[in-house]
Amino acid sequence: MSRSIGLAHIIRQDNGTSTGVWGIYTLQSAFQPIFAFKEGKLSVVAFEGLIRPFRDGAPQSPMNFFSTCPSVDRLHVEALTRTLHLLNAGACLPQEASIFINFDPSVFTERSVADKALREMRLVLHEAGIDPGRVVCEVTEQRSASQETLHSFVAALKANGFRIAVDDYGADDSDINRIKELKPDIVKFDAQWITQLMESGAGFALLTTMVKSFEEQGIHTVFEGIEEAWQLELAEKSGASMVQGFVLARPELAPTSFRVFDKDRQTPDPVVAGDTPASATAAHSARPAKAFGRKVTP
Repeated sequence: MSRSIGLAHIIRQDNGTSTGVWGIYTLQSAFQPIFAFKEGKLSVVAFEGLIRPFRDGAPQSPMNFFSTCPSVDRLHVEALTRTLHLLNAGACLPQEASIFINFDPSVFTERSVADKALREMRLVLHEAGIDPGRVVCEVTEQRSASQETLHSFVAALKANGFRIAVDDYGADDSDINRIKELKPDIVKFDAQWITQLMESGAGFALLTTMVKSFEEQGIHTVFEGIEEAWQLELAEKSGASMVQGFVLARPELAPTSFRVFDKDRQTPDPVVAGDTPASATAAHSARPAKAFGRKVTP
């Protein structure tokens, strides 16, 4: 992989954003805000970069796009999507906001491959004007050829000054011991797993215990896929550090309509009732009738 792999497939737009081109696909960045609980309010503290493919102007499923990429091209496609997100983040996002970028550890089969990819990534960060400390690298613990490879890749990320988030914790064969070995900065809990645990008092108690255990180790937690008011309420009660989901904000293509993208303001506004979309206002103000589980209409 050379530096040209990422940047040679980038097209700069008149509005300051960038798009990517890969074969018959045009690629755009979408960003979804991540909110933190602070003194009874929700504040935007980060954004996750998500790829949005288009074919002949029509949106396509990201899963379908990646499935059409031959395995020999996957490393290059990963480089392109990261380059695209970082350039757009530099053009659109507040300087204080963290940027969550997804990595597939399975494509970094050797430490030398990871080191080269990350050197190129730092060049892109320099061009985008982004400090490496703002970047949170999301890795899925199960998607690696081996534990040795995963540990080596995470070590390479840390050596380059990036923070680490383990994604989809609780899905498939997640292992608490693996988390202790990787020592990530953040753990993102799997959306479906969270919902299942929130359905019962015993499940919610277990969820709260896990959150507390991670926080005591200095590991922040993110509940993703929060789509309903009662889930947001319980996320706050559980002690989760951050939340992400449709009930608060949906992903939007860069440049977005989010007020926090106004670079003259520099700092994301605290989210309070009245500042957020109607769904988020309802989520943070309407208290569910039960301490856990879905609300049931009488």
